[in-house]
Amino acid sequence: MSVMYVGEALVIEGSDLDNVAHIDLLIGPKSGPVGVAFASALCNQSAGHTNLLAVVSPNVPCKPSTVMITKVTLKGGKQVMQMFGPAQAAVGRAVVDSVVEGVLPKDMAEEFVIVCGVFIAPSANDNKKIYKNNYEAVKLAIKNAIKNQPSIDDIIKNKETKHPFE
Repeated sequence: MSVMYVGEALVIEGSDLDNVAHIDLLIGPKSGPVGVAFASALCNQSAGHTNLLAVVSPNVPCKPSTVMITKVTLKGGKQVMQMFGPAQAAVGRAVVDSVVEGVLPKDMAEEFVIVCGVFIAPSANDNKKIYKNNYEAVKLAIKNAIKNQPSIDDIIKNKETKHPFE
């Protein structure tokens, strides 16, 4: 049986929708469907959707290996640099910190991979907030995925809560 953990998190600082972070991610073994998705993401690039490995700094990838999927079409150098700069560092460090804190098992760091969808609004304008919000969102999404949270009971209980973009 293959293992697949699914996580999601949205982090908004106050009412600053320009620098919101929204993460969707999958965690699982390289030998399962998440591994297939991971390889496909790296092999299937398209204009404006450049998938990339998360790194904590140049030449220091995170483990479990994580591919970042752009959830919006990147238009122009500013957005590209936001994805390849603060967002990439935030995702990489959040993954490693999740291992350090024991949320992700260290003994699975070579066996598991992560596919991480990253949203950066075209109006994003603050690299520090992009970093902070994406770091927090990735950590929360990983924690939720590994703990299978929220539970279906929590989802049903909160199904009428207001979405911040409605």
